[in-house]
Amino acid sequence: MYVWPCAVVLSQYLWFHRRFLPGKAVLEIGAGVSLPGILAAKCGAEVTLSDSTELPHCLEICQQSCQMNHLPHVRVMGLTWGRISQELLALPPQDIILASDVFFEPEDFEDILTTVYFLMQKNPKVCLWSTYQVRSADWSLEPLLYKWDMKCVHVPLESFGADKEDLAESALPGRHTVEMLVISAAKSL
Repeated sequence: MYVWPCAVVLSQYLWFHRRFLPGKAVLEIGAGVSLPGILAAKCGAEVTLSDSTELPHCLEICQQSCQMNHLPHVRVMGLTWGRISQELLALPPQDIILASDVFFEPEDFEDILTTVYFLMQKNPKVCLWSTYQVRSADWSLEPLLYKWDMKCVHVPLESFGADKEDLAESALPGRHTVEMLVISAAKSL
């Protein structure tokens, strides 16, 4: 299993805020190997891991990560961005949405934010904690954040100890340019 650099940075952010996690409802979208979600569960959050219903292999990897980390209570569900499914409708209000490197393909950006917007309707205080690798200076979330009535705060990596090349005793994130964002409703309560 491969862990993307963004997952390591997001996990560092979670570890930095671990005292905030016990009892919180946390959903990881595009989870894959699920490092951030697994860490949140180990820190006491009530975690649901999700990946695309169109990628059953990714859902199997989520299950394997839970088994390897002795977390049988962590729920794994199929969730395809931009689609309202029975599983999404049944999901209880979340406190935190985790997303590591989901802003990979610009054609997916609006589907991701549409899904987040739907979850914000269930809990206007929910925040999306997201890391992404800078791949093009031309890609921007700003117009979509404005369209979906969201705001974004850039979190400097040095503010939570993620500005090192040997983060988590690995070569990740290495030379990758990784950014950390917290996205919330523009008019959160």
